[in-house]
Amino acid sequence: EVQLVESGGGLVQAGGSLRLSCAASGFTFDDYHIGWFRQAPGKEREGVSCISTRDGRTYYVDSVKGRFTISSDSAKNMVYLQMNSLKPEDTAVYYCARGTIVAETTETFELYGLDHWGKGTLVTVSS
Repeated sequence: EVQLVESGGGLVQAGGSLRLSCAASGFTFDDYHIGWFRQAPGKEREGVSCISTRDGRTYYVDSVKGRFTISSDSAKNMVYLQMNSLKPEDTAVYYCARGTIVAETTETFELYGLDHWGKGTLVTVSS
């Protein structure tokens, strides 16, 4: 059974840091790209970052570049999102998902073939 389980969310003050983790199981890790997405109340879901687990190439939405870092550990089937200099507008439920094709766009990325998602972890940034 394919599973993606997020952890690491919480409440943090603006300017603080959090590290999210995504534990993957039930599939060949390096066959997929893993993305982080977020959805704030009343807003559409947006892609935050993505990593190609096979070659380590990374993608970010412009709003988090320089503040967030995505990484993966193929030995542990884990993907991490280190979030620094957090802002209140980063408040959202963060999800990880797997996809098969990733493409870079002008301001963000597109991850296609999304077929499994985690249940999410809440990040709240207070001002």
